[in-house]
Parts: sequence; structure tokens; C-alpha cells
Amino acid sequence: MQTLITDSPEEAAAILNSGGIVAFPTETVYGLGAAITNTEAIRQVFQAKGRPTDNPLIVHIGRVEQLGEVARQINPAAEKLIERFFPGPLTLVLKKSPLVPEAVTAGLETVGVRCPANVVAREFLSRCSTPVAAPSANLSGLPSATSWETVMKDLEGRIDCILRGEPSSIGLESTIVDCSGQKPILLRAGAITLEQLQAVVGEVSAEKSDSEGTPPKSPGLKYPHYAPLASIILCRPREAATPRPRSAFIGMQRQAGEWEAQKICKNLEEYGRELFSFFRHCDSEGIRFIYCELPSSEGLGRAIRDRLLRAAGEE
Repeated sequence: MQTLITDSPEEAAAILNSGGIVAFPTETVYGLGAAITNTEAIRQVFQAKGRPTDNPLIVHIGRVEQLGEVARQINPAAEKLIERFFPGPLTLVLKKSPLVPEAVTAGLETVGVRCPANVVAREFLSRCSTPVAAPSANLSGLPSATSWETVMKDLEGRIDCILRGEPSSIGLESTIVDCSGQKPILLRAGAITLEQLQAVVGEVSAEKSDSEGTPPKSPGLKYPHYAPLASIILCRPREAATPRPRSAFIGMQRQAGEWEAQKICKNLEEYGRELFSFFRHCDSEGIRFIYCELPSSEGLGRAIRDRLLRAAGEE
């Protein structure tokens, strides 16, 4: 298969509408999309990524008005979150409509739905004939792709098209909130923080999900994720790290010593945006150990901390 690279949302949408699978930019990470009505294309998404089929996909819409096509029973908490954060880096888990096949939801009666804020993504999605099921556009288990070049490295020859856009402005996957029950539950931390969610709907619980034998309600909960080839070594804030041979560091405070690479971020927003691309850079340079400053679980630190713990195999 030859992978087409295009700058045209219209061309990319035409490929998806004809049964192809297309990588496209969003503000979080790049997604790999298929029409939700095309079960063969959805199968190809799983195959291209090497993704387990019991790991559900998020459905992407270009307009909030499309929510009714994929979800039903939108409760008051979900309505408030939609009004405040759609379009944006938020996925809501809702009761699914009959239009959404089991291949998308891993057999669950719920579906994750997101309306990205990225302009190119929204133009692409608005030209697609149906909502689009899309996980991150990378090989499963590796750090998510935040640039079209990274998508190309992972998936060239495996997918039909890459819609080229700017690097992702957030760099971490969307916040996921389960609104299918009586009270909202934070399933995956992201750029929209627990504190921001609570400011809109009051109580939001943060639940860990590791039940064996049951499909997870959202991506990123069951299988290893985000890990580079290098070993991850976690450091407490302001802890002095002693580099091993072929080591790199990423965090908020500069470290003394001889490092192959060192990325010092001025704030948590930069840390989140640069994390996966730094992992990819280190792998390309043959770095064996990546020391990572582990932030607190407040605000955006919760999302960064989640990705680091999972990359290190500690969660």
C-alpha cells in the first residue's frame, strides 16, 4: 500500500469516504480514522496499528450537532461539559446510538465521543460522510504521534493517507470522562484538568480501571502505552539525577552532569506538548535511559504523571 500525503482536507475526506483509513491532525495527538459505518475500514485501523480489538475507539465529530448520530441519553452533566469544552480536548463516554457498531466500542453499550478544536481536523471531519472512529495514529504501545512525520515513520505503507498539519499544540491525548452513569467519572487525565471539570459539574471521581477480562470503557486504561524503546527512570521534583551512559532528561529543572539530551520545560503545558516527541527523539538517537521529572497530580500534572507512570510500566 502506498501512503498518500496531502495538505487537502477535502482529498483526505474523499479517501475516507471511499473506504480508506486516514491519519489526521488534532490539537491533542494525530488520529487514525475510518468511517464508523465501514466495519472493514475499522478492522484495517486495528490491523495497521497492531491494536487489540477489545480496546475501544473514540468517535470524532466535526460539529457538536452530530452528537445525536452517535450518542443517546445525554444527561445534564454531559450537557454542561459539552457546552463548556466542545470543541476541545475532551472525550465523553455516553450511551451509544444504533449507528455505532460493536467494532468501534469493543462490544460495550457506550461510546467515547470527541469534537476536536483543531481547524484542519474540523474541516476534514466536516467533509466526511459519517462520524469518524479514530485511535491515535501510531503503532500500539509506542508514544503517540504529535507530528505527521512521526505518523509516517510508524505507519507508512500501512494506511491510505496522511493529512498533513502542524504539530499537535497539546501533545497529550484527550481527557476522557464517563458520563454514562449517574455521576461523571474521570477515566483518563488530559489537558482539561480534574479541577476544571469539577468547576463545571461539581463532583467528578477519578477512577482507576484495571479489571481483567472486561473491555475498558476508554482507550489507555488496559494495555501498555506511551513507552519509548529506552527505559524510563522517574525522578521526584528537585531531585538530583545521576546520568548513566547514553541517558537523557526531561523535566522542569535543569540537571547537572553529562547528558546525551536534556529538555527543560518552562511550564507543564510545554512538558506535556514535548513529552512524546522527546521520547521519539531519544529513540532515534539510540538513547538507552530517559530520566523524567514526575510532577504532582494537581492540574495538568495529573495527565503528565499518568503518561510517565504508564510509560515506565508502573501503572
